[in-house]
Amino acid sequence: MTEWSGFLVHNLSMSQAFTVHDIARLAGVSAMTVSRALNHPERVSPALLAQVLEVVRRTGFVPNGMAGGLRSSRARLVAAVLPTLVGPVFQETIQSLNQTLDAHGYQLMIGQSGYNESREDALLDAIIRRRPDGIVLTGIMHSAAGRRQLLASGIPVVETWDLTPTPIDMLVGFSNEEIGASACAYLQQRGYRRPALICGGDERAQRRAAGFQRMARTLGWEAELPVYLAPAPATLASGRAGLSDLLARASGIDAVFCSSDMLALGVLIEAQARGLAVPQQLAIVGLGDLEFAASLQPALTTVRIDGTRIGQTAAHYIIDRAEGHAIAQPIVDIGFTIVERATA
Repeated sequence: MTEWSGFLVHNLSMSQAFTVHDIARLAGVSAMTVSRALNHPERVSPALLAQVLEVVRRTGFVPNGMAGGLRSSRARLVAAVLPTLVGPVFQETIQSLNQTLDAHGYQLMIGQSGYNESREDALLDAIIRRRPDGIVLTGIMHSAAGRRQLLASGIPVVETWDLTPTPIDMLVGFSNEEIGASACAYLQQRGYRRPALICGGDERAQRRAAGFQRMARTLGWEAELPVYLAPAPATLASGRAGLSDLLARASGIDAVFCSSDMLALGVLIEAQARGLAVPQQLAIVGLGDLEFAASLQPALTTVRIDGTRIGQTAAHYIIDRAEGHAIAQPIVDIGFTIVERATA
């Protein structure tokens, strides 16, 4: 049996990965030469480089990025934590984050935390152990234990999609309370007087609802606003169920503010199924300005969040910190825009 076949049979049968030393032995060079060929190919001769790369190709060897990262204290890896991977509302942010990091030689790793603190804490523990160059979080509501662990890690952290004067480290977001208040004022200015809320069960959605309710009281709407609490993550079906529930227990509703565009789409479908004219009998406002919003019939009035700017800014924060640069403005409020269309 040749040395090649012997190595292959042994590693496959034992489910063992090839090491740098294995590659060096098969290539007939030192482990240092293999490392130099893979990390700094310009420092070895073309013949040696070709010799090492041929062994790498034939074995399917993948270098251990963590080992090199430990020596240089740079993993060139950034972790992003999302509450859900199926909801489209974060897609623009993640795409922009990934593109910006990739352009600077960083890789993005994505983890799903769900909507409970214990799951997020377990995920953060696993991420911190891998020592990424930065962590991007969705929201600011983290457990005390998770917050302590992030602070103690020394890893650059960027919180997004929310706003607080006391972030863990850096923040790029907006005020969910002000979104709710602005949506309420918008409906009032257009003559609606009996609004209702369909709100997701997560903290950010509930703060949008709280902002809406606060503004309603300021405007003198004394009657308690009907509210439907949809389980997170919000879905089209939840929007349909929410409108059905509201119409069954509250009469005269003339507008609905939804904490996401998916909920608003469900409301629109349910309203049309019931023969309600939108916006003549029922106005609808969503949040997210998702790709389908402008193409609906009627087109959806919604709150636009600049997800591209969130992703780009978060990426640049982490890259700058990883390269030792100070961040002059660690908190950025990107604001939001109400996009007026036919549903309201």
